Amino acid sequence: MIYELRIYDCLPGRLPALLRRFNDHTLALWDKHGIRQAGFFTTLVGESSQRLTYFLAWESLAEREAKWAAFVSDPDWLRARDDSERDGQIIANVTNQLLAPTAFSSVK
Repeated sequence: MIYELRIYDCLPGRLPALLRRFNDHTLALWDKHGIRQAGFFTTLVGESSQRLTYFLAWESLAEREAKWAAFVSDPDWLRARDDSERDGQIIANVTNQLLAPTAFSSVK
């Protein structure tokens, strides 16, 4: 397994709109495309309270490339994204890392 760490920094006051988009649309589309989430987190104490952090679980880089490409080009996703940004842009910045568990990790 490999894990993808994704961090979304929202524009001021726009985190609720991002959370609604994930809850109401994105997760169902991920199910449709076989994308597995491994946890979602908001920042309680830290650099920004306007941040969403989450992990995705992948069997391989090839699986990630194929499934992510299908998701980001899905017309239902494009419509949901555009609809959620009708009141303005939500995300200021996205960062991601692909991570491999160590031999001693509790997560494999």
